[in-house]
Amino acid sequence: MPQPRPTDVFAERLLAVLSGARPVHCMLRHTAGRAYDQLVRLAERGPLRTRGARPVVRDIGYYVARPGAVEAFARIGAGDQLRAMAFRLEQGPDLRWRCTAVEMGGPRLPHAENA
Repeated sequence: MPQPRPTDVFAERLLAVLSGARPVHCMLRHTAGRAYDQLVRLAERGPLRTRGARPVVRDIGYYVARPGAVEAFARIGAGDQLRAMAFRLEQGPDLRWRCTAVEMGGPRLPHAENA
């Protein structure tokens, strides 16, 4: 079985924290720079906490900014709502990937086919 991409792993980790399923401190060793502080501020607002459908990663895209640095986005769906999450991963000298930035977009409803 192929190894999951770092973007896939981190999208799921970030989703777990921002939905309230996991505590923020579980990301402490997986972040670097200001990313942990950004994550703490985002998690306090609970941007992916829902009362209905559990949020899931629907799609992930990424751009290799340079060797060892990836900028990624994930579309997060919960019922009819779609949210955007952007994050940057950087590979350290120990070859481990760490999140160095994370941002969330606002809620968006899927657009109607005939609108």
